[in-house]
Amino acid sequence: MHSRNRLLAHLAGPALLLAAPAAAQEAVTPAPDTESLFKSDNTALHRNVQAAYHIMKDLLEAGHWELAPAYLTPRYIQHNPNVGSGRDTVMRFFAGIGAQPKPIPARLSAPVVQVLAQGDYVVVVTVASLPDPRAPGKTYTTSWFDMWRFVDGKADEHWDSATMMIPPPK
Repeated sequence: MHSRNRLLAHLAGPALLLAAPAAAQEAVTPAPDTESLFKSDNTALHRNVQAAYHIMKDLLEAGHWELAPAYLTPRYIQHNPNVGSGRDTVMRFFAGIGAQPKPIPARLSAPVVQVLAQGDYVVVVTVASLPDPRAPGKTYTTSWFDMWRFVDGKADEHWDSATMMIPPPK
């Protein structure tokens, strides 16, 4: 019995640590030079990270979805639970939520933590600042990611950390 109690205490220890509230969170901070993250000495990787950069800057940030054919394949497979697959479907989604085009900025303003590229995949990690549900009026930072699989320099598939929207998008 004595060894059983020690085993239970050993197994419960990590669970108790997980259940205890954290004293403080380390803030997620962006890289000091976002532009340099979207470059590679490898020609294929450079083409893909540059396409990811323009998807974020020209499409997502500036709302110029008429440029989507330059960066997304027609079949664009979407793993975000709020948006169907297909480039045209994604374009209609952003038009339907009222994304109004604005001038395309010279530089991406999203706070990027890191860009990782390997083979046909590019992952962009950004800072997300959200309302703190435990402290009204305060915010906290966390990470958001977008990952694309590229075919011939265009995004053909997309993943992100989105959860279902309530109410569902129209």
